[in-house]
Amino acid sequence: MIDDHIKNNRLKVKIRPNSPKNQIRSWDKEKEQLNINIKAPPQKGKANKELINFMQKTLKKKVTITSGKTSKNKILNIS
Repeated sequence: MIDDHIKNNRLKVKIRPNSPKNQIRSWDKEKEQLNINIKAPPQKGKANKELINFMQKTLKKKVTITSGKTSKNKILNIS
């Protein structure tokens, strides 16, 4: 499912920190981004680290944040 939305090894995501659990909520067709819940708070990079770990486990690929380290909207590099 997620692989269909990765374009040029990039994936747009919007995260919701401080959520009850880590999970993929939905795909926003209009914005072409994946909506993801993340348990960690958006402090000192905790949500970013948890997002990377969650996505790496989900995709079984290396994931880095290309853009949006201080924003809820991010672009992930998938390799």
